[in-house]
Amino acid sequence: MTPTSLLTDHYELTMIQAALASGHADRPCVFEAFARRLPDGRRYGVVAGIGRALEGLRDFRFGEEELAFLRETKVVDERTLEWLAGYRFSGDIWGYAEGEIYFPGSPLLVVESTFAEGVVLETMILSMLNHDSAVASAASRMTAAADGRPCIEMGSRRTHEGAAVASARAAYIAGFASTSNLEAGRRYGVPTMGTAAHSYTLLHEDEREAFANQLESLGLSTTLLVDTYDVTAAVELAVELGGPELGGVRLDSGDLVSQAHEVRRQLDGLGAKDTRIVVTSDLDEYAIAALQAAPVDAYGVGTRVVTGSGHPAAGMVYKLVSRANDEGVMEGVAKASKDKSSVGGRKYALRRRNAGGVAQAEIIGINEQPDDDGDDRQLLVPLVEKGEVVAATDAQTAKEHHEMARAELPLKALRLSHGEPAIPTRYLDDWS
Repeated sequence: MTPTSLLTDHYELTMIQAALASGHADRPCVFEAFARRLPDGRRYGVVAGIGRALEGLRDFRFGEEELAFLRETKVVDERTLEWLAGYRFSGDIWGYAEGEIYFPGSPLLVVESTFAEGVVLETMILSMLNHDSAVASAASRMTAAADGRPCIEMGSRRTHEGAAVASARAAYIAGFASTSNLEAGRRYGVPTMGTAAHSYTLLHEDEREAFANQLESLGLSTTLLVDTYDVTAAVELAVELGGPELGGVRLDSGDLVSQAHEVRRQLDGLGAKDTRIVVTSDLDEYAIAALQAAPVDAYGVGTRVVTGSGHPAAGMVYKLVSRANDEGVMEGVAKASKDKSSVGGRKYALRRRNAGGVAQAEIIGINEQPDDDGDDRQLLVPLVEKGEVVAATDAQTAKEHHEMARAELPLKALRLSHGEPAIPTRYLDDWS
């Protein structure tokens, strides 16, 4: 076990120290994670990182090394260190299932606990949700644009090594078929794939030697990279050596649309009608959409998916929305800051759908559950009960949930043009 307790901010612990001193540390509270808005022009977001956060919760412990560091650096006093030494989250957490679609104001995570137990989780939860949801939201747009053609995540070298593994998981949840990252395969069961880079071709005296050796070692199902020198000559050589059973060729530069058409005609003319064309080279959702008119069989996406396609953080926040008053009665609390306001009260959420199962609105009740008119879907599910994780944390379950949730969106949600959120967010007293 690797403790996750120091994946946090200094002030989370100093708040606990002050709350212990004032007697407020054990006051019952409700915290909520939500996004005030979607990235500019986006029509929906995708919840990811829930599974990683729940696994992180299991390992959220202050062991001897962590306590020694805090003592040596005088972050908090001895009373607080003693409290941290015995920390075990014992509350309840509700949330949107991983892979779910979200909109502005969606109560993605509801943490019911004492103040101290809940506040210390803020940074760990937000760091995972903000990163993974940004990647998954971009990845979902890409897989929607690909319209059934597989996408391969291959952005490990374009981000931090830890983020690379999390990105591969998040992209897989949002519909990517596989990743190049082996640790994501080992840790999360994401299918992995890869063949060869330009350096492999350049290692050899010529392309013929390189292709022949790759085919001999990896078999006819391999994909040959054909744009190191001359694409036309390389494709002809690839089919000469691999024959009509050659698995695929990859294009990584140039005008990919016109090149794909040219290569498809050449492959078909050489009898390799089943040989796939894989394209890479700084693709994003817009490039993938443009390539839909080309005879492309798969897309390899790197930088743009692991950086959220221009929006590397999802903008989620974690706020106290309810607390017990001096009489022990829960009451809503909220920020009123300009541009950073929040809505007080414990939230409940429902996806309003029409008779055909198409999403119409996000309905949020404050301190009460919205009524289901028979076609709707409750969004908050139990994740943690009395400190014990009760929800699935694997990527495959989240992937299946995302496929279901995206399928119920109206078609306008999948447009890549700038627009408003695909459905409105309505608080219960606003809905009619």
